[in-house]
Amino acid sequence: MASHLGRQRGKLIRPDQRQMAIELIGIAMASGAPQHKACEVIGIDPRTVQRWTKGGLEDQRQHVEKIPANKLSEQETAAILAMCNTPEFSHKSPHQIVPLLADRGIYLASERTFYRVLRDADQMARRGRTASPIVRTRPKAYTAEQANQVGSWDITYLASTVKGIFFYLYLIMDIYSRKIVGWEVYEVQSDQRASDVLEKARLAEALPAEHPLVLHSDNGSPMKGATMLSTLERLGVIPSLSRPATSNDNPYSESLFKTLKYGPAYPDKPFDSLDDARQWVLAFSRWYNTEHRHSGIKYVTPEQRHLGLDVEILQQRQQVYESARQEHPERWAGGIKNWQHERQVQLNPDNQNRSKPIPLEKN
Repeated sequence: MASHLGRQRGKLIRPDQRQMAIELIGIAMASGAPQHKACEVIGIDPRTVQRWTKGGLEDQRQHVEKIPANKLSEQETAAILAMCNTPEFSHKSPHQIVPLLADRGIYLASERTFYRVLRDADQMARRGRTASPIVRTRPKAYTAEQANQVGSWDITYLASTVKGIFFYLYLIMDIYSRKIVGWEVYEVQSDQRASDVLEKARLAEALPAEHPLVLHSDNGSPMKGATMLSTLERLGVIPSLSRPATSNDNPYSESLFKTLKYGPAYPDKPFDSLDDARQWVLAFSRWYNTEHRHSGIKYVTPEQRHLGLDVEILQQRQQVYESARQEHPERWAGGIKNWQHERQVQLNPDNQNRSKPIPLEKN
């Protein structure tokens, strides 16, 4: 009993245990033991026994629950949940929702608070079906400091309603802005088709003949075909290739294809025809370029960054955050979120064989 009560020191002890402790101490004192020695054996301070004897066996300590000054009110929490459950935001993450609201002059809480509120409401659902990526050493590195300096392209399969037959999406993107600058869907894979898509992309971007450009791709046969390499040489484009069987060497295109195929708009059923596939990709590219807030470019759209509009947007977003912090400073333990414009984007910067990425000459 003594060791049991000793383990209860500093914790709440039931009234029946306290009564038993008082009785045991009384027996020990009747046998000639000093009170403090009896209390020491049981593990209770003599002043605690005195307090129990005079004030009763019920715990009279006051337990004050402190409410943090920055705690959201029930109304504010409900507003966050209501916003997240609207049709517009129900499929978006807090990292997408918060900056989009800031662009409209609205600030409810930080992304972290949004996640906490959703978790408490049991509304945290993982969106995605792929395994975690494997980190590998990157090949030769390049740095893009403006649009139309470094591009990335790849080919992905689009299933058709005929078993074993696929359509092939050729897609070129600008890694600085993440904008889709060229795409086409064909029924075959070939270097000639890839060359055609590149020609169309340069025309769409109105690039001069001597414009410096790096174009990265994986190591597939359409990427290394004679027609494609001849077109690259004629246009003055520097080819950059991934290592064989290493998809992570082409991260921007892989990420774009994941957004394309794992987004809520991707069809549940295969495409009936080549025209159906092209129509869907056309709608996707318009959405991706003009509406999608990309996490890699501070949640602005690729079109906004491609045109240089993101600088003003991020400055305005910064002002919204600063105003929100001034209104409720108790809710900000540190500085506001970093909305500074990212001047550089690097292609495969983790290459151990190169100390610095290679900057391109500006035209």
